[in-house]
Amino acid sequence: MSKSLILRILIIATIVIIGGWFVYKCELHIILTDRKKLTHFLKSFGAFSVIIFIGLQVLQVIFAPIPGEVTGFIGGYLYGPFLGLIYSTVGLTLGSLLAFFLARWLGLPFVERMVSPSVLKKYDYFIEHQGLLITFILFLIPGFPKDTLCYLLGLSHMKVGSFLLVSTLGRLFGTGMLSISGGLAYQNRYGSLSVLLLVSAFMVFVAYIYRDKIIHKFRKNTQ
Repeated sequence: MSKSLILRILIIATIVIIGGWFVYKCELHIILTDRKKLTHFLKSFGAFSVIIFIGLQVLQVIFAPIPGEVTGFIGGYLYGPFLGLIYSTVGLTLGSLLAFFLARWLGLPFVERMVSPSVLKKYDYFIEHQGLLITFILFLIPGFPKDTLCYLLGLSHMKVGSFLLVSTLGRLFGTGMLSISGGLAYQNRYGSLSVLLLVSAFMVFVAYIYRDKIIHKFRKNTQ
């Protein structure tokens, strides 16, 4: 076993142990599903809340069950739309890169443990036939499993710089909508918030209904 492989395994094991301990010790599996508890949890860290928030965004990419919608909303609520977007983007970018590198280092057996077989089979086409434009649009589509896509692209030959570009830019719109929603909630502007949520819900609904057709069209055009 090479030294580089041993080092990778140690790094991954450290991340998993620390992340698992943090989730268990702080009962994040409960806190992250409740906006009020999450807000109180972050505020309890005072000036260090930003670091914890960014860490949570990293974890929600690596561990799919953590709801990104809740953390994105809370970012806007606590830090305002602009800073909420910045902090969320930093965390999501770091998490996306980590998922990408984990898949690249450990290969398909690891990804099969992180991604359900049905989802892996459904989107494995993009492992070999991804393009920058297609990948960007997939990250842009509301409701698309972006965290899963990070693992899948780690198995591809996509360059790190290209992945960083499309994954970061592709997430901006959805992250921005969540941050703005959180900011409106903090300002008690519930009328504007209701309109934004209705528009967002409609976009997610349409994207969910037509996402398979969009993916099928991409596949057909690349064959």
